[in-house]
Amino acid sequence: MARLRLPGGRLQADSLTAVIRFAERYGDGRVRVTTRSNLQVRGLPAAPGTERLADDVLADLERTGLLPSRAHDLARNVMASPQTGLAGGRADVRPVVAALDAAICADPALAGLPGRFLFVLDDGRGDLLERSCDLGLVALDAHRAQVRVGAGWGPVVPLAAAPAALVTLAREFLSRRGSGPAAAWHVTELDHPLTDAHPPDQRLPSPAPPLPYGEVPGGFHQRVPDGGLDRAAVSRLTDAPVLIVTPWRGVLIPEET
Repeated sequence: MARLRLPGGRLQADSLTAVIRFAERYGDGRVRVTTRSNLQVRGLPAAPGTERLADDVLADLERTGLLPSRAHDLARNVMASPQTGLAGGRADVRPVVAALDAAICADPALAGLPGRFLFVLDDGRGDLLERSCDLGLVALDAHRAQVRVGAGWGPVVPLAAAPAALVTLAREFLSRRGSGPAAAWHVTELDHPLTDAHPPDQRLPSPAPPLPYGEVPGGFHQRVPDGGLDRAAVSRLTDAPVLIVTPWRGVLIPEET
């Protein structure tokens, strides 16, 4: 099985077409979506005597454009409010997602983040407020956000400074997590708090329900069946140039991107 991480769930339609071709060539011919807004391809061949993809298979996977750094693949778990920048919300956190992903890939040390480590960015609408995370933020207005640290809260920071603040905390986590079988997978597993606790800001939103399927502000939210997408289903989605995989096993087809 291969997981393709999509920071913010954002996906070029051409890349999804490339993934279904890859799945047909090497896997079971279907593309699944996950509750972390990522893609999954199953039934792939491993290199003889290993549990890793053969080199030629991995090279074809890279040609989809969704594997920018082999070293950082496990670390690029960045979830964001799917409708951000399209409709509603207090801030457009797409630039924060892009800057955070770039900062992760640029830091060799952050390749050591465990694959379960998750960043969650809520644009202030509250749709991801109750989603557990290791690090994240919730927008308070168009320019500021409060940092999330495990199950608690960190400082209020300018949105422009949020990627650097999150990367600093991620590095601190790595310095404290330990090594070997006892190493922490999550911030909440550390022996001591990662940073000083802050009270929740009074401007934080109330939790919002999951995005419903069907017509929604900013586009159409298409449910993806448990069995995933086949070639015909992918073709119906890719009329739009950009798609957004959501944490609710769906794909948001934006009205405009």
